[in-house]
Amino acid sequence: MDFIDQIKQFSKRVEGLKETIATEEATKTSIIMPFFSTMGYDVFNPMEFSPEFVADVGIKKGEKVDYAILNDGKPVILIECKWIGEQLDRHDSQLFRYFGTTCAKFGILTNGILYRFYTDLDEPNKMDDTPFLEINILDLKDAQVAELKKFHKSVFNVDEILNVASELKYSNEIRQFFAAQLQEPSDGFVRLFLSNIYKGQKTQNVIEKFRPIIKKSLNQFISEMMNDKIKNALKNAESAEPPAEVPEEEEKPPKIITTEDELEGFFLIKNLLKDLVPMEDLAYKDTESYLAVNYKNNTRKWVCRLVFTPTQKVLILPDENKKACSFPLESIYDLNNYREQLVEVVSRYL
Repeated sequence: MDFIDQIKQFSKRVEGLKETIATEEATKTSIIMPFFSTMGYDVFNPMEFSPEFVADVGIKKGEKVDYAILNDGKPVILIECKWIGEQLDRHDSQLFRYFGTTCAKFGILTNGILYRFYTDLDEPNKMDDTPFLEINILDLKDAQVAELKKFHKSVFNVDEILNVASELKYSNEIRQFFAAQLQEPSDGFVRLFLSNIYKGQKTQNVIEKFRPIIKKSLNQFISEMMNDKIKNALKNAESAEPPAEVPEEEEKPPKIITTEDELEGFFLIKNLLKDLVPMEDLAYKDTESYLAVNYKNNTRKWVCRLVFTPTQKVLILPDENKKACSFPLESIYDLNNYREQLVEVVSRYL
């Protein structure tokens, strides 16, 4: 499964859980730890993903950041967590203090939905005031996902990320500035346009006169440009060859919906097997009857099948002859009792 598919799958998980999470600890265990697990980190190995990492601040000893991702025992990423319903704007100062006392090059502030990535572009060893990357897990942009992938354990490289961090930071600030100007153009922004279209003196009265004109013109221009793109897309679609009609007797395939329980089960299985194979080697394929977990996305190398319905939960494992063996479960967390059997299955494919 591609990284973008894994992140989109995780996004569905967050969407389903966000209304049920009431505390910071629940946010950590239900969303933030699974997020970093999806990023390839072993969240249960304190030598790699250290909880309550000590980051003494000045004369204050015992100050701790929620998590630190370690490399050779040294922190490279500090992670400060908040409750899923909490705004992040007033909490970056806490991460700022921790950042300056360690050798970490990146800081992440998150409430499980927003992930803000910081570094020290403006001044060495001093965390910037603004993040160079911000990800909303419920509103994923393809370009942002491509940048997020650089933080995956399998490809993580400090120098490569720092090389693009500056461009990301300033391009984000430019977009935010332009968005603000579209809402309420500043005096300087109005003067910039007037310098090319108005020959007279740019007094404050002139600026006030042109401010609503410039605002209206820019927004209208953007709207017309988007409408032209939509019209061209529709025109191209209409000129394309129409799809073959489906015979009346042929039924449309039923829509397959991957449930939260199935995704939770898949996540549990990945963690149970993390010491045997890389997590990214396990992928799922949903069908009408069950969700299959496959090794390296190969349906002939199926690890298990999950049959989760409102009335029953069943784990199906293949024996040495690929014959399906069923094991009833009282809850999805009973999957933890079948680690040895799962390891035995995967070992046959190695």
